[in-house]
Amino acid sequence: MAGKKKTRPVLSGLVVLGLVATSGYLTLELRKQEQPGITEVRNVGVLNGVRGQASDTGQEASAERWSRLDNPARSVLRTADGQIKAVLTDGARLATLKGPARTFAEPSSTASKVSTTDWVRLMPEPWTEGAEKEKWFKDWYAEYATSKEDDVFAIAFQYVAGAPQGKDATGLVIAGDANFGPLNTTGAEGGDLRLEQSDFYDYLGIPYSFRDGNTGTPEAMRARSLDCSGFIRMVLGYRTRYPLMSSDKSGDGLPRTANGMARSKEGVDVLPLNGITPQDRPTAIDQLQPGDLVFFKLDTRTAQRLDHVGMVLGHDTEGHLIFVSSREEVNGPTIGDVGGVSRLDGNGYYAKTLRSAKRL
Repeated sequence: MAGKKKTRPVLSGLVVLGLVATSGYLTLELRKQEQPGITEVRNVGVLNGVRGQASDTGQEASAERWSRLDNPARSVLRTADGQIKAVLTDGARLATLKGPARTFAEPSSTASKVSTTDWVRLMPEPWTEGAEKEKWFKDWYAEYATSKEDDVFAIAFQYVAGAPQGKDATGLVIAGDANFGPLNTTGAEGGDLRLEQSDFYDYLGIPYSFRDGNTGTPEAMRARSLDCSGFIRMVLGYRTRYPLMSSDKSGDGLPRTANGMARSKEGVDVLPLNGITPQDRPTAIDQLQPGDLVFFKLDTRTAQRLDHVGMVLGHDTEGHLIFVSSREEVNGPTIGDVGGVSRLDGNGYYAKTLRSAKRL
């Protein structure tokens, strides 16, 4: 959930510009030299840590090279001239690959534009050191290294305001402009404008059988709605096929709530949760990279629970670290500025309430 209650502006969907594909990253000096109309952003966190030695895989000096970085432990695939092609974190299934440049924007809601060559995809297994030599990874990488199939970011933007409906092979509507949830009609002073608890199966309008044997039953009033954690479960779970729990306590995979996700053992804690007070705000946000889940403490009514989750998108063209999430005050998924700018850096509303981050 999120704090302020406002009506949702009409936002535009994903804007894909015809940018030149590139695998480099910007320093401030390079940004000054860029050509008009072509915008890139630096990678988020992929160069933090200590550069390791290239692995001895029998590659020639002119071929791609693997190296190891720390904090968190990860493997990096580079071209012969040092440009990054892939970042794979130990214990995580989400991989960051380099691909054609894209720009994500919502001009009706924010001036922020995230132009990026990062594509985030789900691997069939969690990464381990040396997995580049294993058949499962070689097969997966061969399929997706140059693929333009929808990745996590493309899927996420299929739910912002104005996004067109998308159907699967059976005709089921699985994408399109999503609400946060139905209006709260209780009239309680100080209560939420919109109700939480709209999961992905509510949006779809069909029962969903979880692997633990429980079934999620949609509520008609929540049709086409996704609360903050429901949005993440739709994008990473139902659409990308990361395993899902039926609740915070039953099954295995990604839990139901933001608090459950933050405290679960899934993935890797990039910014460990040290507490929920303002003094527990993490400072090392340079360790974040595209696709990381970020967790917030917004509502004083929720005691020791974290109450909002989003996903790191990347740096915008002004250098701010932007995330996407489903929010009550704009009634759905957004990178907009209503209720607080979508920045993780600085001292804005969400930057000050950030408490932890995880890489699945």
